[in-house]
Amino acid sequence: MFYNLFGTINTLFIFVSLYGVLSQLKTIFERKQAAQSSGSPTALLSLNQFSVSFLAYLSFFIYGYSIAPFNHYIVWPRLVASLLVLGILIEIWRDRKTHLAFISMSLACVCLLGSILGLLLGDTFSDQGKFISTVIILLVSLLIAQGYAHQIYVIIRSGSTGAVDLKMSQFILMMDVSTIAFALSMGLNHGWPLLVLAITSGITKLIIMYLFRWVKLSSVAKARRVKTC
Repeated sequence: MFYNLFGTINTLFIFVSLYGVLSQLKTIFERKQAAQSSGSPTALLSLNQFSVSFLAYLSFFIYGYSIAPFNHYIVWPRLVASLLVLGILIEIWRDRKTHLAFISMSLACVCLLGSILGLLLGDTFSDQGKFISTVIILLVSLLIAQGYAHQIYVIIRSGSTGAVDLKMSQFILMMDVSTIAFALSMGLNHGWPLLVLAITSGITKLIIMYLFRWVKLSSVAKARRVKTC
C-alpha cells in the first residue's frame, strides 16, 4: 500500500520538478529573446551541475527498468526529465560554443541512446543494468555534491544568481523529499541508492534556495555585483 501511495506521490512530484526544468528552459529562451538582456542567455549556469543532473535522472531511469518488478514510477518520469535536461545542455552549447559544452552535450546524447537501447533489450542486460545503474547513482551522488558546490561557488563569487532559476530548485527539492519517502517504502534493499542520491540532491537545493535570499539581502553580494559590472 505504501509502495503504491508513495510511488504515485513521487511520480506527481517528479512531474512538478519537470515544470521546474521547463521553467529553467523558459528563462533561457526569454533571455535569448530579450534585447535588453545583459550577458549570455545561459549566464552563470553551471555546465558541470546540469551534466550531473542529467546523469542523475538517467541513472534512475536505468535503475527503474533493471530491478524486478519493472518500476514504472521511476522509469518514465525520469526519461522525460533526462530529455528536458538534455535540452538545457544543448542550449548551453549553442550559447557558449565551447569544446567542453559540446563534449558534455554529445556524451549525454550517447548515454541517453544507450540507456534506451538497454530498455528495449529488456531482460538481456537486467542484472548488468542494475549493477551499472547502482554504481552510476552512487557516483552521481558524489558528482551532484561537487556539481552543485560549483554552482554555489559561482553564485557566491559573483553575488548574483544570473540565469539560475529558483523554481527549478524548489520543484526538484519537492521531488527529492517524495523520493526519500518512496525509497523507504521500497525497502532499503532496493531503495538505498535512491535514498543516497535524493538526500544529497535535497541538501544542495536547500543551499541554492538560501542563496537567492542572500543575493537580495547581503551587502557582500551587492559589492561583488558592482565589482563585476
